[in-house]
Amino acid sequence: MAAAKKRTISGIEDVRDRKAKVIKDSGEKRHIAALILARGGSKGIPLKNIKVLAGVPLIGWVLRAAVDSKQFDSVWVSTDHDDIEKVAKAWGAQVHRRSPEVSKDSSSSLDTIQEFVRLNPEVDVICHIQATSPCLHPFHLKEALEMITKQGFTSVFSVVREHHFRWQEVMKGGSVATQPLNLDPSNRPRRQDWDGELCENGSFYIYTRAMIERGLQGGKWAYYEMLPEYSVDIDVDIDWPVAEQRVLRFGYFGLDKPEVVRLLLCKVSGCLTDGRVLISVSGEEMVSVNTRDTMGIRMLQREGVEVILISSSEDPVTKALADKLSQRTGCEVRQLGKDIQGEVKAMMDDKDLDWKEVAYMGNDAPDVDCLNLAGLSAVPRDAPVVAINAAKYSCHSAAGQGAVREFSEHILLLKKKAKSQMEQDRIHRNTF
Repeated sequence: MAAAKKRTISGIEDVRDRKAKVIKDSGEKRHIAALILARGGSKGIPLKNIKVLAGVPLIGWVLRAAVDSKQFDSVWVSTDHDDIEKVAKAWGAQVHRRSPEVSKDSSSSLDTIQEFVRLNPEVDVICHIQATSPCLHPFHLKEALEMITKQGFTSVFSVVREHHFRWQEVMKGGSVATQPLNLDPSNRPRRQDWDGELCENGSFYIYTRAMIERGLQGGKWAYYEMLPEYSVDIDVDIDWPVAEQRVLRFGYFGLDKPEVVRLLLCKVSGCLTDGRVLISVSGEEMVSVNTRDTMGIRMLQREGVEVILISSSEDPVTKALADKLSQRTGCEVRQLGKDIQGEVKAMMDDKDLDWKEVAYMGNDAPDVDCLNLAGLSAVPRDAPVVAINAAKYSCHSAAGQGAVREFSEHILLLKKKAKSQMEQDRIHRNTF
């Protein structure tokens, strides 16, 4: 990926910043913390911060980037909501339960950050990451933090370059004519002849402790320029479908390369079927399988991914229909006991596979361990919360209604992205 541009926009550094820098340069390591503010009372989109975007809770995208960057001594979510706390912990963050005084509609980010700093005196540098920036990558955070740790800046914030012609607003009913703010209408520049303007994109803000105590931006500050494809912000519902498409193309999907997935293990009841058992008048028991799901399985098989259907040994219906399911899907059907993780691990050992090479689709509490360990994992939309929190991808579709097809397409999309990235890396190595 092309490195983003970094520029200094102020050379001012006051005495307190210099003193703090001298103390830390004497050998004491500075504690650098990531902090995501996630209040439960979002007005635009209720509980926006944990609403699922492209299969991942919105806050999960930035938490994954922060954790995987390995730049932080601690990663925190500041919230006032129990459900947000659960999701934050599931994605590797510590939780700061903010006070009611900084949880109001009128509370500012500064109020909340200053409260966090007061209660965590060991923190020296705060990277305030916006939960609504799902295309953030670890390399953005690493490069921006180096401006603090290696170049001595006290405040760094992310920007994006925009090419918009701006005009003065005229209030309704006003008699004053509008005026251009950043262009000469008689000599309108072409886009390629104009550098554009730098605008905060809200992805992240980094401050030293001294700056936070005085009001955030200031001192010796600088901007970090992000490319437009990574500058995604979500405020209202209309932004959601656009952001979803953007994050599927430019989002950060984790450290492990998804192209290594060689095996999908998929639960039958509650994933491939909707979990219901139909009983006829004559006493016959039946389940239904969606043709979209079987097509998704065959799509994976064509791309070299083995698919094995798994079910509980206590599920007599699936056991009785194993041969039919195998014929319909082209997959082996295996019955597992109570120790699902142990039996799956034995299966992996037989095939000489690691967890990162396995995708797992489950639907309930017994699947949690495998959902956590697998390189890729998913649950249907109607799975219970305990399974949703453990999965890396939450389907829009319900069980038996296309969820397996959706997860299959997700796996194939990640494989395609990874292959494309490998090709780009090969081109760069050969060129340079």
